[in-house]
Amino acid sequence: MANSNRPASRAGRADGLGHPVTRRSIPRGFTLLEIILVMAIIALASVLAAAAMGGGFRGMQLGASAKQIASNLRFTRAQAIATGKQQQFVIDPHAHQWRAPKSRHGDIPPKLGIAFIGAREVQPRGGEGAIAFFPDGASTGGRIQLSSGKAMWTVNVAWLTGQVEITHGTASQ
Repeated sequence: MANSNRPASRAGRADGLGHPVTRRSIPRGFTLLEIILVMAIIALASVLAAAAMGGGFRGMQLGASAKQIASNLRFTRAQAIATGKQQQFVIDPHAHQWRAPKSRHGDIPPKLGIAFIGAREVQPRGGEGAIAFFPDGASTGGRIQLSSGKAMWTVNVAWLTGQVEITHGTASQ
């Protein structure tokens, strides 16, 4: 005997409340397009947050340039120790360029400010600065400051040990 109080559905089924169960009432999940859209929004928010915390694109250029210079200063020191001969790292703040042993060279983005403090005795030409490294690892010492707005990265080279160190701060420090 069929229950006459029970409404019939297309599939002949009903939920616990007596409502017919249809295909449209079953949740189907998310479409691929919806998932891709949500992932794109999350990626965009992450990029914007990282740029805001890191000082933006110019801040990233500033940090990358300082790390590249520090790396090549360490390379120059290692070359002096390995070859047993004095080696020089040369920087030209006006041309935004640097040179290291074994034909290593690079450019510094033109929108970054550059200041060099070092010994005049090893200055190759007017307007250029150099830091010389000796076979025992010592150096003439020096400081290269890269700046953009208020942000500043400083690469220090200790004269006695030749140790290269990077610090990050603001121009007001």
